[in-house]
Amino acid sequence: MLEIFPLYINSFEQERLSRIYLPKNYGRENQSYPVLYMHDGQNIFQDNDTIGGTSLRFENYLDENELEVIVVGIDQNSEDRINEYCPWKNGEYSKKILGQESLAGGKGTQYVDFIVNELKPFIDKNYRTSKDRTAMSGISLGGLISTYAMCRYPQVFRNIIVISSAFYRNQEEIEKLLRDSDSSQIESIYLDCGIKEAGDEEAISKEFLASNNVIYEILNGKIKNAKFEVIKGAEHNYLVFRERVPGIFKFLRQKK
Repeated sequence: MLEIFPLYINSFEQERLSRIYLPKNYGRENQSYPVLYMHDGQNIFQDNDTIGGTSLRFENYLDENELEVIVVGIDQNSEDRINEYCPWKNGEYSKKILGQESLAGGKGTQYVDFIVNELKPFIDKNYRTSKDRTAMSGISLGGLISTYAMCRYPQVFRNIIVISSAFYRNQEEIEKLLRDSDSSQIESIYLDCGIKEAGDEEAISKEFLASNNVIYEILNGKIKNAKFEVIKGAEHNYLVFRERVPGIFKFLRQKK
């Protein structure tokens, strides 16, 4: 079952849709559920809601497998996505990927604070959640902001899953933050990256993979359960991302 509602983001002075997936047995059982927060909410559950026409089809997968988890998808603001999913202004490393300087980014802290201080309390108040079993997952820039959220609120987001993460936008800053952060409360983090993230642009794909590998090397030295998968032939699109959905929930079930 999917519920959709707007919630006002005070720091951005605008409403944003959130999409809440409730397990099939939610109405029949009186139990609490772990919660998975995700970015790019309109691309998660159903194809007809997406930007681009292809979603992860989470709703079908969760229903078919009767998984007992609440999933909260936060819609993106397409005009401000880079700004909200990047905690800092884009750095020097991003020039290797973009081929030019970008001044985008810098609103990520406000966005993550909204999730923790406004959205999560609303979800915990109105749904039967296990408040201490909260995970976060994101794709591309959603992976960057999820990793940042883990560092900013390690007592909240203890299990993180990031897919084809675009760390490169804030490469220097996220590396430093990860090295300096106390990761003792983090239970697990999963990362993956495709060999062909940029399609035929081989040089960019190599930089994208190198960016992810550096992040993993830092995490692997600090978090006991850190996993990184390099996926052969995988490009940066939702048809490919959808194939990773079973792995997301297999990893989460191991944390129960």
